[in-house]
Amino acid sequence: MEIVSIIGMIAALCLLSFLVMKGVNIFIAAIASTFVVALTGGVGLYDALQTNYMGGFTGFFGSNFLIFVAGALMGQVYEKTNGAKAIARLIISKLGKGAAMIAVPLAIGILTYGGIAGFVVCFAVFPIALEVYREADIPRRFIPGVIVFACCTFSGIGPGNPQVGNVVLQNAFGTSLMAGAAVGFICTGVTLVVGLVTLNIMVKRAWANGEHFIVKPTDTFDDGAVCPNGWYALIPLAFSLLLINVKIGGRQICPTAFGVAIGAALAYVMLHKYKKPQDKAIDMAGNGIKNAVSAAANTSAVVGFGSVVKAAVGFPVLCSAIENIPGPPLVAVALATTILAGICGSGSGGLGIAAPILKPIFVDGMGININVLHRMMLIASSGLDSLPHNGFVVTVINGVCGETHKDAYMPIFWLTVVTPLIATAVGVVLFTLFPSLP
Repeated sequence: MEIVSIIGMIAALCLLSFLVMKGVNIFIAAIASTFVVALTGGVGLYDALQTNYMGGFTGFFGSNFLIFVAGALMGQVYEKTNGAKAIARLIISKLGKGAAMIAVPLAIGILTYGGIAGFVVCFAVFPIALEVYREADIPRRFIPGVIVFACCTFSGIGPGNPQVGNVVLQNAFGTSLMAGAAVGFICTGVTLVVGLVTLNIMVKRAWANGEHFIVKPTDTFDDGAVCPNGWYALIPLAFSLLLINVKIGGRQICPTAFGVAIGAALAYVMLHKYKKPQDKAIDMAGNGIKNAVSAAANTSAVVGFGSVVKAAVGFPVLCSAIENIPGPPLVAVALATTILAGICGSGSGGLGIAAPILKPIFVDGMGININVLHRMMLIASSGLDSLPHNGFVVTVINGVCGETHKDAYMPIFWLTVVTPLIATAVGVVLFTLFPSLP
């Protein structure tokens, strides 16, 4: 029965990936895959849906919904007040448009590291990237890769950031956002440097092949947008990061979601005069919550599927196989996390599934430091999650940038799959050699 269950799990995971890549609604894809796991894994269909699936769904949604809301509200404020544009233009002006390949990723990364949800940043910053890449004559097809790279890799794995993946592990493990900080910062730097070097090589090859920036009929350039001072716009982001990472007596003084929400409120107070008159505060809040509900529910749908997998009779066999992967234990942690993130098409969704599975094996069973597990899993989750079926990848390529997978996905692959895998290998080596670093 265990063999049939394992085959069913593999088939279900393949079905989930296939359906999502074909554009099937994530809820339909997850429930269809749940049926396969239940039928082959000795789990009653009703129990699989009502108890296991909905238990995982509501558990993840309830634990993480507030951070989705806070990040979306912060994003709404910075988008509608042109605060995001102001910060992007500040970074670009300081580095110069000749350094567009460095300036644009850094600008986006600062916004996401500060707490603005990636699914909002991409809409706010795309017009700026368009302006800068046109002036630098960088082929337009690289913009999606730069946006996904900056939103989902170095800014998402860095210690202290309030993005969903870091918060998921904070809630699951009882750790802090700064867990595994020393190696975490090194891996963040490795991801950024390797990514920028890779981008530079790809763009130079494109130029050598005669590629240039070509304006699409849908492109608009808002060069005259009235923006606040960039340094002024950075204050709420810096305040929010400080608020959620400062501890008194070893305890976080402000819960992460509340700290980001306070930063959003401060940003509105400081920047509201730059918004358009028709952008009412109540409408901005409503749009932010609507976006947060959609993003949280989509991720929870996949976590619910993972909860059914955990109930299947073949699951303990898979756990035993993970536990016995040869080599340092963190190799198994990295492999399990990045594979689950790839299957789910979501780093945070993969972490939501992997956290309760891996903690008993590696912390309770093998004695790995919980802070090491937190940071290692977060770093590993940033690789295979951005395969072609990832919802954010699809949104950025098709919805925001108006490109096709054929033209735009290869830069995304090198920047957001290969580069994070290199950082994951660095993390495994450093955490294995120096497990006691803070």
